[in-house]
Amino acid sequence: MSPAGEGTTRRTILSRTILTGTAAASFMASTRLGWAASKVEPVSMIINQSPWLDSIRKLVDLYEKETGNRIDVDVEPFAGSLEKQRNSVRSKQGTDDLLIMNSGWFAEMYFGGFVEPIHDIDPGFKLDPELYTLGDTIYFDARNKTMTPRGKLMALPFAPIIPMLYYRGDLYKQAGLKAPDTFAELEANARRFHKPPGMYGIVQRGARGPHTVAFDFYPYLYGFGGSIFKDQPAGDYAVTLNSEAGRVALDYYIRLAREAGHPKTSTFDQAEVLQNFVSGRAAHVLTVIAAWSQMDDADKSAIVDKAEFAPPPHAPGLPTAPGLGHFVAGVAKNVPDGRKRAAVEFLRWFQTRDTQVALAKAGGMPVHAAAYRDPIAEERRFRWMKPLAAALPKAVNIYQFPEANEVIVILELGLNRAIASETGSVAALNTMAGQIYEVMAKYNYKTARLAPLT
Repeated sequence: MSPAGEGTTRRTILSRTILTGTAAASFMASTRLGWAASKVEPVSMIINQSPWLDSIRKLVDLYEKETGNRIDVDVEPFAGSLEKQRNSVRSKQGTDDLLIMNSGWFAEMYFGGFVEPIHDIDPGFKLDPELYTLGDTIYFDARNKTMTPRGKLMALPFAPIIPMLYYRGDLYKQAGLKAPDTFAELEANARRFHKPPGMYGIVQRGARGPHTVAFDFYPYLYGFGGSIFKDQPAGDYAVTLNSEAGRVALDYYIRLAREAGHPKTSTFDQAEVLQNFVSGRAAHVLTVIAAWSQMDDADKSAIVDKAEFAPPPHAPGLPTAPGLGHFVAGVAKNVPDGRKRAAVEFLRWFQTRDTQVALAKAGGMPVHAAAYRDPIAEERRFRWMKPLAAALPKAVNIYQFPEANEVIVILELGLNRAIASETGSVAALNTMAGQIYEVMAKYNYKTARLAPLT
């Protein structure tokens, strides 16, 4: 599964989802009606299959009810969504107006000139100042090829997907512990609860995939003060992965797996990590917040009301540093002007506080800071909201260039081999750093490399 927890289901066309029964009545009653939207053309939105898809279906239904405008939602598997977006934006006239783009590919869309800046469509559009800009990835400076507020507004934040620490609150209460703040505290607590095979102190992802073990390793790498590149926003792509901080982070990740984790860590993907946690066999997991709703689903979980949430731990003196695996919503450049304006009208509605509160009530994750201050954040079932709000401002945008997938492939193989004990951490880091340097040099980025670790 990908960073956002997507599955691989068949292609489905969703149009104007109909809510029924008491759930629909409750959802509609909790939101405001009568939004003063312009009447616009129908919009085609392409989005990936995901655990949070149902919340978007409900939101689309609410938008149509409030405005009378129509959104046709095209749902694809994660990889299929990327492929269809690529085909659409390269056509003479695109079939998809509103592109829901993952952190793994929106740089490709920006750099390629496939997304129309929002103010070029509507100069009067006002970005809500309380939106999380998610590492400023909604902006793009085409001249300097960087994502910065000095550039144009290219998209709106759509789904703030980052990894969070899930831990067994009931076990912590029995032991008189508080949520771990540092890596040392996490390790001590994981060892305390590690009683295999009935209970593992922590279950981690270690399998090689499209963006699997690398994504789960980022909070450790950056939380220990490491990085892949020296300063991406400044255009400095000197490779720093094999720094001392990188070695400490990888040694820690491997030590947790071997001494307080699952013996099959190197083969585990997101599904196995989550299954161990919801079945009550893991005291901790560090995984995407998109899975929060599974914790209290009695049909899926044996730990209903027992899971708690916290920002990823970090080294003393450093901030938490979850890697962004988020989605942004942009407007395709090669669609008719009327459909562009219609897409912007939806985004104008989507960014409001009330819409974002409705999104949370529907099971999604808001991108508006005020939604996290709403009274619902005090409710038990929304106990993930305050920790997520604390972590989002510290989230790290890992990649700002369109060839990122070539770097991810290197990390996936190298990290998996190290976790599987096929190579040592120092050798793995030196090899990965050298290969990443070659990729960046091939594309003429400003780059350099550190002396090898010994």
